[in-house]
Amino acid sequence: MASALLHIKDSYYFEVPKRLWRVEHQTKSEFPDVWVRLDPQFQLWEAERQYDQLVKFKDDLAPRDKELAEYLEWKHDHAHAGKPFDAFLESKYSTLSSESPRWKQIKQEAGDVDAFQSDAGARWEWSDGTLNGYNQHLSGKILIPQFFGGELRNLYQRESGLAISKFMIIEVIVALILLAVFSWLARQAEGGERPRGRLWNLLEVFVVYIRNDIARPAIGKHDADRFVPLLLSLFFFVLGCNLMGMVPWMGAPTGSWGATFGLACVTFGTVIVFGMIKFGPIGFVLNQIPLMDLPLILAIPIKPLILAIELLGLCIKHAVLSVRLLANMVAGHVVLLAIMALAFSVEGAMSPMWTWGITAVISVVGSTLISCLELFVAFLQAYIFTFLSALFIGAAIHHH
Repeated sequence: MASALLHIKDSYYFEVPKRLWRVEHQTKSEFPDVWVRLDPQFQLWEAERQYDQLVKFKDDLAPRDKELAEYLEWKHDHAHAGKPFDAFLESKYSTLSSESPRWKQIKQEAGDVDAFQSDAGARWEWSDGTLNGYNQHLSGKILIPQFFGGELRNLYQRESGLAISKFMIIEVIVALILLAVFSWLARQAEGGERPRGRLWNLLEVFVVYIRNDIARPAIGKHDADRFVPLLLSLFFFVLGCNLMGMVPWMGAPTGSWGATFGLACVTFGTVIVFGMIKFGPIGFVLNQIPLMDLPLILAIPIKPLILAIELLGLCIKHAVLSVRLLANMVAGHVVLLAIMALAFSVEGAMSPMWTWGITAVISVVGSTLISCLELFVAFLQAYIFTFLSALFIGAAIHHH
């Protein structure tokens, strides 16, 4: 079973059962570059090459053995685990800039994975135990090819460039599904005939509900219809991403703040653009001040202060819009992980069989119930996000 954390944690691979994706590499040259860079032997090999080149123009370096010993000790800190030698040097020597052309060239040449893989030195060969361990770790992980030159630090972090992650692919899949489904719906509804078939009626229910019960009450009947396509897109995209978190070995992109922040930015951009179209740039800003009948002597100090508070609040409420969706999607999967951990914890495995059996049954039943609740939350959060977006747009295009 896939870890619940992988449903809310972005990565650069898709997880499937190990038996469906066996990795049986025989030599180190067959392993992907991102995995080789994490190997302690490669990092030591790279460190020695970096030091040998750097010492030629930097005279304040400690002896190589001492620098390498300090580096290995530095890596024991959890915050620095897996980091390469150049990160250690840059943290130790303030004069060593990561933007220095000469230093960048040294790092690039010293970190040549192909050179390491072809190095036939016995010191750098991987033992059978290492190969088997790495094969076991990579089995069940379908690594995503990086077509745009992105470099990965590990399977969860990007080093540089544009890297394609699992959530990016899922978002594209959701968008393509929505494009296909609603293109079909548009062709069906084009003739003005009554809905026929289960799918058509189901989609029509959502479209009419969002138009009549979200857009028009929040924005106003006169202006609402032109925003209905946007609200429909937000609702179904959020819903599709939420539901992907219920699919085994997939994940919910809305469990990543980057995705929810991007969606909130769409709403924020709509508020700004259409508010300024309606009232003009200055009028939109002044419209943030509620109508108040104040004497001039009080209006002069109070209204600018209220304007500053309202503009700050405009930004905050859209940021909270993204955090609200993120928190709700993350919470469900964390609870699922905690419940399942009851059955598979070390303590559970060491307890009497009948106790473990009861715990396992409770965990499975609890996880099933929480999954049903998450299914409800997936729809609820899509509705809330869409409804709040409609409220913010309505507030932007009407006088306060």
